[in-house]
Amino acid sequence: MRIDRTLMAIAIATLAGAPSALLHAQTNSNMPLNGPAVAGVCLLSREAIFAHAKVGMAASARLKQLAEQAQSEIDTERKPIDADVQTYRAQAASLTADQRQTREQALAQRVQQVQADQALRTRELEATRAKALDQIAQYAQPVIVSAYESKNCGLLLDRSVVLGGNMANDLTAAVVQGLDAKVTTMSFNLETLPASSAPGTTP
Repeated sequence: MRIDRTLMAIAIATLAGAPSALLHAQTNSNMPLNGPAVAGVCLLSREAIFAHAKVGMAASARLKQLAEQAQSEIDTERKPIDADVQTYRAQAASLTADQRQTREQALAQRVQQVQADQALRTRELEATRAKALDQIAQYAQPVIVSAYESKNCGLLLDRSVVLGGNMANDLTAAVVQGLDAKVTTMSFNLETLPASSAPGTTP
């Protein structure tokens, strides 16, 4: 039973890798499409900001640490159950049908509890990631506004939707530089959610 690695893969890719954003940038640089810069039209990659700004990298490292701690807790909780399952399997042949049923039901309840705890930790990690991204976005907003105004932009587009062209008005690098000058790190703990927040659970 492992914590959902898909969640952390998304979190780490968003904050530390942003491979899709980098691939997009590389694709643009290799395309023959160019031409004059369009006055007033500017570009920005939020994924690249999260990936390359120092505060984004700090958040990514902290999320990874929290995920590892959560996995360690689940592993510790699961270990004695695994041992009891092995013991039961070794003894099953010598038990009556009623005894086997009782032992199996008890083990199943313990396994279900670990699975519930695992699901809760996954949701808490997702909530923590979302909160960290929101905080970084708040840090970045005034920097984006400043870069937007300094370039005399009239329209700001997500860089990931641009297939090619003149990238002279890409604000991303300037925003990363400005954000680094403003903040370089952030600290946070795992968000705490009630167990009743599980899907399908009634209060």
